[in-house]
Amino acid sequence: MPDFSPTEYAVPGFVALVLIEMIWAWRKRPTAYEPRDTLTSLAFGLGSTVSGLLFGGAFFALFLWVWQFRLFDIPWSWWAFALCFVLDDLKYYWVHRFGHRVRWFWASHVNHHSSQHYNLSTALRQTWTGFLTLGFAFALPLVLLGFHPGMIAICAGFNLIYQFWIHTEAIDRMPRWFEAVMNTPSHHRVHHATNPRYLDRNYAGVFIVWDKMFGTFEPETRDEKIRYGIVKQLGSFNLVWAVFHEWIGIVQDMWRSPWKHKMSYLLREPGWTHDGSRETSDQIRERWLERRGQAEKSVSFENRIADEAEAA
Repeated sequence: MPDFSPTEYAVPGFVALVLIEMIWAWRKRPTAYEPRDTLTSLAFGLGSTVSGLLFGGAFFALFLWVWQFRLFDIPWSWWAFALCFVLDDLKYYWVHRFGHRVRWFWASHVNHHSSQHYNLSTALRQTWTGFLTLGFAFALPLVLLGFHPGMIAICAGFNLIYQFWIHTEAIDRMPRWFEAVMNTPSHHRVHHATNPRYLDRNYAGVFIVWDKMFGTFEPETRDEKIRYGIVKQLGSFNLVWAVFHEWIGIVQDMWRSPWKHKMSYLLREPGWTHDGSRETSDQIRERWLERRGQAEKSVSFENRIADEAEAA
């Protein structure tokens, strides 16, 4: 097994691209970067690296143990890497989707969405508490199939590297053929948006085809300005609060709720409440669609009346 971590080699490139984007933002879009927000993102990245060092070894050891029960002996070959990369990206899609649809997973993933700015430093805003969700279990089927844990780790590293460059507003649209297959800045801006039409859409890591296959794709429209962040914005640059606020919210909701609803605050979608005091992303989207439908009917009626008056 080669001792190779692609993300370690990519760090200088990350830094260089952030600096280039800062120059672009200074000239073209001064609001793209906010110093305190950027420092918070960098602190997230540092803490996530430390967390990975502390817990990554234990997860890798577990994967090696599970690997002895593999169904096939998959070699370290180019075709195996290609297949592993595609299957790992499919795995990422479902981990990511669970990260938005189950509050226990969201408590960790919300860190990545907590910035109201969208730039390359946002890509570094990674969780410190991912180990608590046990999301690593989604990779166990790949291990049992026979992909070596080292191969899976390398593919996951390249997947993470790919996702860095799509966190930008400096790139508008890619060629149509590329947008049809690959995740792009346009697609991923949708994913980070809080606009009702965009909530919980475009979960892809590398290949946007997963969203198109599983019904979660939403194209970016030029008719509506994107608002970034989370539905209930943090309103603070306090790093500790940014990291743990959703975990604290879960504990508070479980403590205050009746016994029969306590686990629902952990396992149901973010925004769910037993008394309907908050809204889920589905409810927000449905309310928006209803309002839009009413507005379209109103416009259609007014146009019809105007046409009849003109004909008369």
